Amino acid sequence: MTEQSSEKFLSEQIHYYDERAPEYDDWFFRLGRFDRGEDHRKLWETEVRIVRNELARECPNRLVLEVACGTGLWTEVLARSANRVVCVDASEPMLTRAKSRVGSATVEFIHSDIYHWKPEKQFDLIFFGFWISHIPTDRFENFWSFVNDALAAGGTVFFVDSLYNPETSAKDHPTPSRSGIVERKLNDGRSYSIIKIFHEPEDLQSRLEALGWTGQVQPTGEFFYYGRFRKAYPNLQGIV
Repeated sequence: MTEQSSEKFLSEQIHYYDERAPEYDDWFFRLGRFDRGEDHRKLWETEVRIVRNELARECPNRLVLEVACGTGLWTEVLARSANRVVCVDASEPMLTRAKSRVGSATVEFIHSDIYHWKPEKQFDLIFFGFWISHIPTDRFENFWSFVNDALAAGGTVFFVDSLYNPETSAKDHPTPSRSGIVERKLNDGRSYSIIKIFHEPEDLQSRLEALGWTGQVQPTGEFFYYGRFRKAYPNLQGIV
């Protein structure tokens, strides 16, 4: 994917999430077009709990940056025990819902494209949920350079994302492509093309290790993988 083509898809992606904000939680809670039966839902909820429990272990008494917070589904977990959480998202409608869900004085919401945002401090924990799959291939290394700069010494990066499983999509979606671009529909039938890269856990772990990170990417079973990484070197400048 070229820089020019990724710009086009990123612009459409932001617009898609603006429009999807009122119905985004249907995906997470397996409602409406995403309802694939009780057995599916129970397994989904079990795997969500695995990730939430692992994430909760990283939060106590830490300064946290959440990249692409969406409607605040993971912000809730962060806010329970972190000292402070800074949430950045490019979609104003998503942030509006996150603010409504997480009414905490310890959480700050910032409307900004993460590719153009510069933090004023370093963070003990940087978290992103279902974001790494939306990073274009030509921006992957630059994004991790940003993470490196924003992470305090001894800090942790934690992320969760989707394994390739067609049943995570809506029932009226086409089978997800593994090309890096997928078609997504809203409840009203409007269709968008967005970036969605289904990383294989082992490949993603190897790629991050090559960039100077140490950690592990762990699948939960059928639906998700999560990663926990730290800096392998004091300064990754020049490696990324």
